[in-house]
Amino acid sequence: QDLLVESGGGSAQAGGSLRLSCIASGNIINIYCMGWFRQVPGKEREGVASLDTLDRTEYADSARGRLTISKDYGKNTLYLQMDRVKPEDTAMYYCAAGPASLCPGLTSSWRTALYWSQGTQVTVYS
Repeated sequence: QDLLVESGGGSAQAGGSLRLSCIASGNIINIYCMGWFRQVPGKEREGVASLDTLDRTEYADSARGRLTISKDYGKNTLYLQMDRVKPEDTAMYYCAAGPASLCPGLTSSWRTALYWSQGTQVTVYS
């Protein structure tokens, strides 16, 4: 059973926008720290943004000011709004849920996250 299901990936021209969604099963979004991560082939997975149960956020320097993490509790959905996208945003994107100790933050401790989505590809062309 997939507990985190993503949608919304695709292609965009540089400067455009995309929105990723991650629908969570059960009570995951209410009780866990949530995060967005991305990975390109040959590189380590990197944190993009995290959001805790008090709605505190943490962003990677590369994301701050352009990418926005948010939740809709009524829809059990985590979002990543991507504005003014750049070619370097091209990657496979994943959402994750983990214990409160992971938030706020984007450290390597996220390797211990409890749940990961299947991933969705984002491609930004110039």
